[in-house]
Amino acid sequence: MDKGAGWRDKLIAAKQAWARQGRLLTGTTADPAVARLPPGQTLVKDWPVLDLGEQPAVSAMKFRLDIDGLVANTLSLTLDAFMALPQTESVSDMHCVTQWSRYDNRWRGVSAHALLDMVQPLPEAAHVILHAHDGYTTNVRLDQFDQPDVFLVHSWEGAPLSREHGGPVRVLIPRLYLWKSAKWIRRIEIAAQDAPGFWEVRGYHNNADPWLEERYSQ
Repeated sequence: MDKGAGWRDKLIAAKQAWARQGRLLTGTTADPAVARLPPGQTLVKDWPVLDLGEQPAVSAMKFRLDIDGLVANTLSLTLDAFMALPQTESVSDMHCVTQWSRYDNRWRGVSAHALLDMVQPLPEAAHVILHAHDGYTTNVRLDQFDQPDVFLVHSWEGAPLSREHGGPVRVLIPRLYLWKSAKWIRRIEIAAQDAPGFWEVRGYHNNADPWLEERYSQ
């Protein structure tokens, strides 16, 4: 359900205020090889729903995934074509900048490795810009995206990914705060230059490592 522009504006203003105030920061770091729970995080059993007030209804007919930019081979996949790619099961934790973490999430999807092998990024490629169906964008380095635990997922806990959580397909980059894992993915742009996304230009950290507590840019 969409909540309207007024709700969206209030949410954005509140989260920008968090960034200015350094809300939730503990001032500590941790080694993920030792500490499973990043600094300042609290474990939850449910999966809180967070968005910008809009949950686009991306039907199977409407779905399209484009992978383009600095690649040797561009891709434009329908949902059927995406589902026909080699599928992988994975288990990972997720960590939201709003302080919650959830352990042992079971996913099914297509690995970032497999997609990059198909498109073959050019030598000058260094960044990935993720574009969602609702206009949201976020950015990661190519080496962060090209990791064995990064997937485009369509299933969670054995069921199709719900609309509210980014279905039919979303990005999953479990080593970074969850805002980097764009919901309702529409396009993956491979680029030479970085392009900070929606939250990154509003005070949130460009790198977003939970164990370094990279919540905000200040």
